[in-house]
Amino acid sequence: MSLPAPQFPGQPLTALAPMQDVTDLAFMGVIAHYGAPDYFFTEFFRVHAASRPEKHILRSIDENTTGRPVFAQLIGEDLAQLARTATELLRHPVAGIDLNLGCPAPKVYKKNVGGGLLRDPGRVGEILATLRAAVPGLFTVKMRIGFEDARHFDRLIDLVNEHRVDLLSVHGRTVKEMYRSEVHYDYIARAATRARCPVLANGNITSAATAARVLGETRAAGVMIGRHAIRNPWIFRQCREIFSGQPVTRLTLADVRDYVERLYRATQTPELLERYHVNKMKKYLNFVGQSVDATGAFLHDMRRAETETDLFTICDRHLLAEPAKEFSPEPYPGVIARPNCETPGAATDGCSLETITA
Repeated sequence: MSLPAPQFPGQPLTALAPMQDVTDLAFMGVIAHYGAPDYFFTEFFRVHAASRPEKHILRSIDENTTGRPVFAQLIGEDLAQLARTATELLRHPVAGIDLNLGCPAPKVYKKNVGGGLLRDPGRVGEILATLRAAVPGLFTVKMRIGFEDARHFDRLIDLVNEHRVDLLSVHGRTVKEMYRSEVHYDYIARAATRARCPVLANGNITSAATAARVLGETRAAGVMIGRHAIRNPWIFRQCREIFSGQPVTRLTLADVRDYVERLYRATQTPELLERYHVNKMKKYLNFVGQSVDATGAFLHDMRRAETETDLFTICDRHLLAEPAKEFSPEPYPGVIARPNCETPGAATDGCSLETITA
């Protein structure tokens, strides 16, 4: 079965990476406003004996108005339950079923799911066989290059071929490397050569220029972008520009102020208390701030906001004082998204970045 047609035939593919607690219906809609990728992937559906597809994740499929295909991602290792869940999800308007073989969160891999499965190629083969039999349409996989090293990498790619996977996304780090190491793009190039299906390059695709460089190095069919699409939701539009040889859109701090407002309103719900919503926004802004200023002043102030008024006052001070100033296409060196955006004495629900797993 062929992959859904890309928005711009002849160009490399683009995809928004699945990120837990991030790539929900609201976030997909905001990304689409600034330039949708070719494909979306949901947060992972947890699969076990008592599980049922999470309703809030189903919304990102059933109520999606982006006009782009949405793949439903599964995480689990119980063969019967994976087949059952895939069958249930195929009753919804999904483009296909995706298997998570890469989540590096310790609380996930210690259950021998996600990236934890990369330690056991035999089990991976059983899961791939089960899902391939259960999914008559598109079946895709997102993986890292290994658990603590890449000793099983070639065997895993051979399993992808054996079980006729239709699209493979490769994050070029091991599970143990989390997001700390350099990305091993040579392994993505190896996958692009060895796999019989299209391969998407994933891992530290910071900008359109980086996407073009990585594609040149790896000969992958396209790129999958996660955390840097939180920082810069225009990145897929910019990728299409650079792929076609056009000038890349220059962004300003005023553009970013518009993004913050749109994201805040899109993620606002009646049942979410203001302080929790503000703290949820810090999760996104922890990335946005990497390109606002070289000193990290925006991040410093933003992390101390406790109310909506606080948050937008800080945004106005940093983003509208010089509205025409360029929003850096790359993160400023040394300005990092901390593992947690908590501040002394402040509620931090939703601020932890532990579950952002792209």
